Amino acid sequence: MTDITGKKGDVRVRNLKVGIIGQGRSGRDIHAQLLAKLGEYYTIAAVADSMPERQRLAEKEYGCRAYATWEDMLNGEELDLVVNASPSHQHYPITLALLNRGLHVLCEKPLAKTTREVDDLIEAANRSGKKLAIFQNSRYQPAYVQIRKVIESGVLGRIVQIDLTMSGFARRWDWQTLQSNNGGNLMNTGPHPLDQALQLLGTDELPDVTCIMERANTFGDAEDYVKLILRKPGLPTIDLEISSCDAFPHAQFKVQGTNGGLHGTADRLEWKYFKPEEAPDQKLTTEPLFDNKGMPAYCKESLTWHTGQWAISVPEDRTAFEFMTESLYMMLHRALCGGELEITPQQVRQQLWVMEECRRQNPHIYE
Repeated sequence: MTDITGKKGDVRVRNLKVGIIGQGRSGRDIHAQLLAKLGEYYTIAAVADSMPERQRLAEKEYGCRAYATWEDMLNGEELDLVVNASPSHQHYPITLALLNRGLHVLCEKPLAKTTREVDDLIEAANRSGKKLAIFQNSRYQPAYVQIRKVIESGVLGRIVQIDLTMSGFARRWDWQTLQSNNGGNLMNTGPHPLDQALQLLGTDELPDVTCIMERANTFGDAEDYVKLILRKPGLPTIDLEISSCDAFPHAQFKVQGTNGGLHGTADRLEWKYFKPEEAPDQKLTTEPLFDNKGMPAYCKESLTWHTGQWAISVPEDRTAFEFMTESLYMMLHRALCGGELEITPQQVRQQLWVMEECRRQNPHIYE
């Protein structure tokens, strides 16, 4: 690691030399583009990609060295961190090799396919004393952070159900529609809302899982419709949906509580609630109800509703996605400079356990 002087005068900021495996939609369009804006903390020293045109583009854009293979990159560079943005089915073997070679790794999602593979990676990280980080930038999604604040404030009362939806209408025919490539909506998109769901459950114990998966508009053999219910006694029911056949997508988030609720999207949220101390006193009656004219009546009361709203606000030079990604990279920088990871492999292992159970429950797709 090389020390450089940070922007705060006497404060010294460690600048980490990064190598990126892959220059596709993730390696270039997400990781390299963002890291190039964090020059105080990271330097893109090298990339590895099998396509010569991508190598030349990276050399031009980032002033780095480019290699045809990640093995060549490691043989030619001394790196503080390797970003594994290879195709999904290569995440596990490459990350394992990197850890065994004594390197810190940030791996794109999905980290692996099975809990056994995650256990191998955790063991390798422990053995080498290196950090294994996973690209779960949705942990820093502004709307999700705000939802947690509202829930933790207690104004909604006891939370009964939380809906997380990432649905739309789309037909897809690329490599990420294939089981052999660790494709499908559950592993492509699922790591983001599933990470949020498990954190909202807030327990280290594994939840009860009910999952229905279908192939709707995909041209591959993996699912593109997922309905996932997570339950644990005494905790909210989580309803998670990832669908590619929803022509009328609705609110991305919905929270139901005993004192009120919340709904909204990644850009805007609103919630309303009543205060129990302001509500009329009521008690159970086992006899029929009548109005003041002696006619049959139904339970009715007037509650005073309080409301709240939130709209996204991120730095002008960042999109919301870039803000989330920057937040993750700043967390990772702190962790590599003596701190702790906020998103751990053990947490991601829970995800893979849930995904394994989902596949087990859907043998018509995963035989």
